[in-house]
This record gives sequence, structure tokens and C-alpha cells, in this order.
Amino acid sequence: MRFLLFVIPLALFIYCFFDCARTPQEEIRNLPKWGWLLIILFLSSLGSIWWLIAGRPKRQSGRGGTRYGRTLPPDDDPDFLKNL
Repeated sequence: MRFLLFVIPLALFIYCFFDCARTPQEEIRNLPKWGWLLIILFLSSLGSIWWLIAGRPKRQSGRGGTRYGRTLPPDDDPDFLKNL
């Protein structure tokens, strides 16, 4: 049980730090990317929770729900079909 008290916050910190680092600057809310990275780095668990609540981009509504857009298969992609 003590092991989980160490591993869960560490996993949350690692996830949030790399999620923030990989997120494009234009999509980050409330602070610049470097600000969020410093908050996550110095405040670890608390900073990670703040990132998830206030800094992370909101999901796009609609089908798919991914923030980077939907991948089209070749038979549905109009640009691919034009080149055939």
C-alpha cells in the first residue's frame, strides 16, 4: 500500500509533464507552456492537478473527441481519391 502512495503521484507527475510538453502552445489555456511546465515541475502533485483542471486543452466536441483531429482512411480522404 505504501508503494502506491509513491507510484501514483509519480505517474501523475510524469503524465502531466509530458502531456504539457507535447501540447502545442496555441492550445494551452491560462498560462504559457513554460509557466505550466515550471508549475508541474516545482509543485508536482498539486501542479499536475492544476494542469489537468486549468491548463489542458478542452476536448473538441463532435465525433472522435480527439484534440488533434480525426484520421481518415484512404477511401474517405478526398485528397487521396483525387490523385487516383
